[in-house]
Amino acid sequence: MRHVFLHSKGLIGTLLVLVLAAGPIGASLSRAADTAANRPNGAVHHATADGAAFVRGTEDVPLMAGLREVPERGVVFESPGGRIVEAWAVGYLPPDTVRQFYRDSLPQLGWQVSGDLIFRREGEVLTLDFPAGPDSPLTVRFRIAPGR
Repeated sequence: MRHVFLHSKGLIGTLLVLVLAAGPIGASLSRAADTAANRPNGAVHHATADGAAFVRGTEDVPLMAGLREVPERGVVFESPGGRIVEAWAVGYLPPDTVRQFYRDSLPQLGWQVSGDLIFRREGEVLTLDFPAGPDSPLTVRFRIAPGR
């Protein structure tokens, strides 16, 4: 599955697609270009060639339509002990709709439901929560860490 980074400004997106076509070197350059293009005013997200968006730092956690990732708040760390990902997204969606989307879609990607918005797969635990208050857009925090 080839991944591309899409940007709301066409030239950057076109350049990133061309860089990715260059192979392994392109992948390193695309990460650098993604970081450079990733400004608060620029909408950047990680997507497959068929347009399905995924949470940054993952290839197995979809970004629900209607949510917009907040890349400056995210962290991705990979080590021999496993990956640690924390990503944030916001949107004007009802929490129950988001909850149901992930309860339905994550098992199709191999995640096992382990609790309310807790999922396990291949030694990892994915936790979702909604830390924002009632008068603001819905905030979704995605956390992946090695499981026990």
